[in-house]
Amino acid sequence: MARSTPKNPQESPRTGSPARTHWAVRVLLWLAGLALAGLLSVLMLVAVALAVAYPNLPDITDLSDYQPKLPLRVYSADGALLGEFGEERRNLTPIKDIPKIMKDAVLAVEDARFYQHGGVDYIGMFRAGLANLGRVKSQGASTITMQVARNVYLSSEKTFTRKIYEILLTFKLEHMLSKDQILEIYMNQIFLGNRAYGFSAAADTYFGKPLKDITVAEAAMLAGLPKAPSAYNPISNPKRARIRQQYIIDRMEENGFITKAQADDARNEALRIKFGPDSSRIHAEYVAETVRQLVLTQYGAEAYTRGLNVYTSINAADQDTAYRALRKGIMDYERRQVYRGPERFINLPGNPKELDEAIDDAFSDHPDNGDVMAAVVLDANPKKITAVRPNGDSVEITGDGLKPAQSGLSDKAPPNIRLRRGAVIRVVKTPKDTWEITQLPEVEGAFVAVDPRSGAIKALVGGFDFDKNKFNHVTQAWRQPGSSFKPFIYSAALEKGFGPATVVNDAPLFFDAGTTGGQPWEPKNYDGTFEGPMTLRRGLAKSKNMISIRVLQSIGARYAQDWITHFGFEAEKHPPYLTMALGAGSVTPMQMVMAYSVFANGGYRVNPWVIDHITDQKGKLLVQSKTPALDENPRAISPRNAFMMDSLLQEVARSGTAAKAQATLKRPDIYGKTGTTNDSMDAWFAGFQPTLAAVTWIGYDTPRKLGDRETGGGLSLPVWITFMERALKGVPVSEPSAPEGVVNVGGEWYFEEFARGNSVSSLGLDDKGGSAGVAPPAAATGGAHPPAPADERSRILDLFRN
Repeated sequence: MARSTPKNPQESPRTGSPARTHWAVRVLLWLAGLALAGLLSVLMLVAVALAVAYPNLPDITDLSDYQPKLPLRVYSADGALLGEFGEERRNLTPIKDIPKIMKDAVLAVEDARFYQHGGVDYIGMFRAGLANLGRVKSQGASTITMQVARNVYLSSEKTFTRKIYEILLTFKLEHMLSKDQILEIYMNQIFLGNRAYGFSAAADTYFGKPLKDITVAEAAMLAGLPKAPSAYNPISNPKRARIRQQYIIDRMEENGFITKAQADDARNEALRIKFGPDSSRIHAEYVAETVRQLVLTQYGAEAYTRGLNVYTSINAADQDTAYRALRKGIMDYERRQVYRGPERFINLPGNPKELDEAIDDAFSDHPDNGDVMAAVVLDANPKKITAVRPNGDSVEITGDGLKPAQSGLSDKAPPNIRLRRGAVIRVVKTPKDTWEITQLPEVEGAFVAVDPRSGAIKALVGGFDFDKNKFNHVTQAWRQPGSSFKPFIYSAALEKGFGPATVVNDAPLFFDAGTTGGQPWEPKNYDGTFEGPMTLRRGLAKSKNMISIRVLQSIGARYAQDWITHFGFEAEKHPPYLTMALGAGSVTPMQMVMAYSVFANGGYRVNPWVIDHITDQKGKLLVQSKTPALDENPRAISPRNAFMMDSLLQEVARSGTAAKAQATLKRPDIYGKTGTTNDSMDAWFAGFQPTLAAVTWIGYDTPRKLGDRETGGGLSLPVWITFMERALKGVPVSEPSAPEGVVNVGGEWYFEEFARGNSVSSLGLDDKGGSAGVAPPAAATGGAHPPAPADERSRILDLFRN
């Protein structure tokens, strides 16, 4: 049977019919329709989402004038950073001031196509998806703009709704801000660990340098932090941080930001990471805290976020000198004390890894205290101690370095002070570059220096260490001033007719219970000796207690109590008893330095101040202090009284208990007075040069004896001299000229009306003295140093013949 031929050549049983082809087309069209419907549905959903979500997006108009939370910063008068307060450490840096290498490092790892895409990098998302599907190292697809949207405005929760808001906000940011504005916000806002926000703060935190000075290797290290600030922290995780850094250097090279040679150099560069506090910074913690309190009172909580810059009257070099001088003075005293033993004992395992962990734990609880460093003893015998420092360095202490702790090396030493393996000790470097064992001091101190002409505080150290004791001894410690208070009694006496040549008898005094109203009181001189009649000049120079008591007895304690208020002292802190002559009242170091400033500036009472001006983060002046001219301040004492007291205090620093001052500084314009209280509980030196007044105090917070041989001249004066030696370098010698009403007769100064007087009655004084009570014998007995020779003066009045 013959096979029929198809009418249409295109038809065949094998290729299918037209109906079948038409059906396939219909399926394709149907699928395309579904896709289109789906796309339209998605677009409608997006439109609805935009209609609902867009109006609820945060207002970003303020980002055009980006003002993040900025800390309160305190600066010296010459621009050195003294302190910083706020939850976030941030240095707002305009995009033009961010070095190109830092921007390139960030773009290489975070968003290489930042300047090409419109906020969402679709190509990057596609690449990331392929990489993740291919099970290679996971890649993210968040652009820098998306990160800004997330970090500035949105929470960190990972939900579908938040992601939609993030994308929508990204488009809004790209529409309203330029690329440079977005990048500037990112590089200032991002958290980078250790309280550092933004790359400028991070450069200082991790490398101790400004952002403009970083290298390629350092930029790569910092650029690795945004992904995980804790995991890639170069301080706490140096190994992981370096791995991340090397990856970023590769990315920078791949993207053409650096050459192969630059990449090779960066890979091999040894980074200097800043561990712990910056040893080069100015220690002004007590100043910064004082300023913080003042600014907080004015601005409230905004003080920590507005980016206020407070410029003080502090001189950075003077402040650094004061800090070091006081610490040295205290540590010198500590070397003379009995060794109290290690701070702690720890068990040291034999396993090296466990040993390192045990030592690290010990150092976390006992960190270095400036130059007084922590160490853990590995081996100890009477001739050598071997210890380890936090950085792993080995320390060997031998010879003289063992002397401060000899009692701890004895076989008979009690367990609590015996030096043995596992003991946590303190060590210091000596000038000979050897190690010496020491201990953290229990004694405290204070130092403050001001310009007596204006009241500007130039240096202030409120204690040995702020972290150890935040109590500001300059402003808060009320202590007995001892003999350093005598000049104010002498100043009062000048107004009653006394003069430098007036003779007073340095002889024993005794006050029975009937006179004191309590226990009998028999005051003594510091050295326990009596030298008979002497001039007031010599009596003050040698700090003779009997002289001061007799002077006060003559002028009257109540008169003196009123007189001292001219200098800023509080009358109620100085009861009107004869013990006032020995400094039995209560003062603060700040009161003392301002009181001595009256002598230094010719008799004016100026007020202390520390804040010069305040600006905002853009440098706009907000506050400017106004310091009155010297002669616009209230007069405390007459110019001639101040001049006469300067003459007496100059003698103290030339031939008296503070003779070491002029001898060391080799200049005549040095004035001051030592002070040591009863049982040597407080050691003072207060003094000045006409352009700078300063006070040093050393003592225990809970008053107790410093030691039988410890005095103001031995403890506090060396600190003062060390400070003045640097502070007065290049300052010309300045001695006041005699004011009106003062004459010099026979080499001694007199008030003009008393220059020819030759009897007690001409001065209005009598042997009975004024009305003065006597305080109980527990009050301070003042202090003096071994006698120094002084010339007897002619034309003197013998007021006390007994």
